[in-house]
Amino acid sequence: MTRTPTSQNDATPATRGAARRAMTASLLVSVLMLVGKLTAAVLTGSTAIYSDAAESVIHLFATGFAGFSLWYATTPPDPEHPYGHGKVAYFASAVEGALILAAAVGIAWMAVHDLMTGTQLRDLDTGLFLLGGLTVVNFALGRYLIRTGRRTNSLVLVSNGQHVMTDMWTSLGVLVGVGLVWGTGIAWLDPVVGLLVAVNILWTATSLLRRSVYGLMDEADPDATQALLDELANAKTDGTIAEFHQVRHRRSGDQVWVEYHLMFPGDMTIEEAHARSHDVEDQVDALFPDDEVHVTAHLEPRRHDDNHPEDHREPADPLRDVFSG
Repeated sequence: MTRTPTSQNDATPATRGAARRAMTASLLVSVLMLVGKLTAAVLTGSTAIYSDAAESVIHLFATGFAGFSLWYATTPPDPEHPYGHGKVAYFASAVEGALILAAAVGIAWMAVHDLMTGTQLRDLDTGLFLLGGLTVVNFALGRYLIRTGRRTNSLVLVSNGQHVMTDMWTSLGVLVGVGLVWGTGIAWLDPVVGLLVAVNILWTATSLLRRSVYGLMDEADPDATQALLDELANAKTDGTIAEFHQVRHRRSGDQVWVEYHLMFPGDMTIEEAHARSHDVEDQVDALFPDDEVHVTAHLEPRRHDDNHPEDHREPADPLRDVFSG
């Protein structure tokens, strides 16, 4: 049996609307960031500000792809994708991570080149004022995206928000570095700041790529695994079920898929076993209050082996050692 909490279905339109508004704001601000930072870079000739602008170019493309992914992830299941389209969120995160990685390499190359050849700076006060205003806007946007993404359980929004915050910290570092150049007249500090920018966004890129791999490989959250096994063990202890095995779970965005086999006394009616299974499902559903939960339970008699033919082959049970101690 598979069930989805009614409360989650009722909340879905509101959360989807919040996610769409957040992504629209991100796209609009991305355009503003790109235009503003390129203007500041042209005005000043600063390698550090050019580096910041280059990162914003990547961010604009990544945000556009993230917007598409957010829409696609919320489309209903279809015959070709019976589990829905939530996995696209991990592809979006991977693409964004790869683009940030490319930006880091390009920024590092530019910084090394300017360290070797030197750079000519001008109008730093105007450039710093413009970049400072853009940094404040990015900070507000990043906090908004991450908060909304966590509230709606949208990996796309969280990843995009983290990218925006990385962009903000990058801009803040550039502000400090270029401010030092403006105050001291030491021009080589400018490409050094560019190198630091590259290192900072490289860290974010590897984090996004790692998260994407974990999601695409269906890596189970150990805390969720333990909570699920504890709940099933409690059901066994209080006599709701006789035994359980074949426990599996995976996440796809804001959806959690749980499977398990529940065992009952052989003389129990199917109606009673079904009712008890629903009681267990209610407890499992409560473990994931912010998610759309799908539970599939297979009901079996307690004397499991006696009710299967001799050539029956039981599938692998990867969590058996965990819940058997």
